[in-house]
Amino acid sequence: MNRKNVKNKVEGFSKKTKEEKIKWLKENYFNNNSNKILNKYWNSDSSLQKIHDEFTENTISNFYLPIGVAPNFLIDNNDYTVPMVIEESSVVAAACKAAKFWRNKGGFKTSIISLKKTGQVHFIFKGDKSKLEKFFKENKSKFFEDCKEISFNMKKRGGGILNIELLDKTHDIDNYFQINAVFDTVDSMGANFINSCLEQFASTLKNEIKNCLDITSSNYSLEIIMSILSNYVPECLVKAEVSCDLSEIDQTSGLSGKEYTDKFIQAIKIAKTQTCRAVTHNKGIMNGVDAVVIATGNDFRAIEAGVHAYAAKTGMYKSLTDACVENNTFKFWIEIPLALGTVGGITNLHPLVRWSLELLKNPDAKELMRIVAVAGLAQNFGALDSLITTGIQKGHMKMHLINILNSLNASKNEKNKLINFFKKNTVSYSAVKKELEKLR
Repeated sequence: MNRKNVKNKVEGFSKKTKEEKIKWLKENYFNNNSNKILNKYWNSDSSLQKIHDEFTENTISNFYLPIGVAPNFLIDNNDYTVPMVIEESSVVAAACKAAKFWRNKGGFKTSIISLKKTGQVHFIFKGDKSKLEKFFKENKSKFFEDCKEISFNMKKRGGGILNIELLDKTHDIDNYFQINAVFDTVDSMGANFINSCLEQFASTLKNEIKNCLDITSSNYSLEIIMSILSNYVPECLVKAEVSCDLSEIDQTSGLSGKEYTDKFIQAIKIAKTQTCRAVTHNKGIMNGVDAVVIATGNDFRAIEAGVHAYAAKTGMYKSLTDACVENNTFKFWIEIPLALGTVGGITNLHPLVRWSLELLKNPDAKELMRIVAVAGLAQNFGALDSLITTGIQKGHMKMHLINILNSLNASKNEKNKLINFFKKNTVSYSAVKKELEKLR
């Protein structure tokens, strides 16, 4: 397709109606009826479509991802069926397999290690830093006082501002300091609350320092650079684990329990020491984590950023999971930072998010942390189980078979025949295409 000459600039695009936006796209980018697909993905329920339209800016349609469920999870002796939004069928299949494997071995156990979130006011201060430190110490209570109204409802729910401190970062950047604040946002993700508090801290800093230091003189100057939460949450941490006796590891791969766990532990050691493996290892964990995070209306981009930073907290990027054998017992666990919420954001707006939370028995933020950590651990178990036994492609490509058949426009009858054929044959795009051509 030859692209049309596109206008360099469009004025007032956000003020156009959805139909006008689509018309502009068609006139400037498309030579055919490509835009008809956008209308097909509109929801026929206009009130529901309006909700989706208002989730973001310049909405033109909806982008669908499938929501699947993984049953049979036993977490802290409670039954769960876990919702997962993801386009990769093997992820849901692996979660189901892991849930079933560990169910009769005591299931998954979890513990909340800590729940703190942080944010910083970043600023440049030129002058005698001992006087800045003295100012902050003497006026610390004023920062809390000025945020009283912002934090009123959060405190009622049991959270709020836990602490603030002045950090000297001049060894990193000349004249650079932070006000580092620690928060508990209870069942909300808390981004708006944290950022509002931080902006108030910045305002208090500017206003109060004028009363204590001659900030207008040539001896001192203050410049607020920015006030923003951090998605690095190493103190908002949850642990999930499984364990069983070596004799309970029922294998069809021909490996004994000891052989299987030795190989499993070696696979994790590789991911602990080799970054090239650790990245893919942790990506597999995030397949499970992200799928549940999206289903429950949480910010998967923030979770991803925080988790991967945590994986590199020692200065080297490493596996998030670990394993060992002690006294003939195999133990497998994960510690992962998860700043999640079950109120606020789109949790009360998106109908499928509400449905997902109801499926999970309307968890609070702590319980959701536990469930999401388990999803990540289960996913990693499924991946490692395949890697050290049959190989990853055998199961993955069989799950991917239907996508290949759809891309080749196979009929229902052709699909049925080829699904049966590839139960005993290796799946690849070329092999599927060849067999389909034989049928035709």
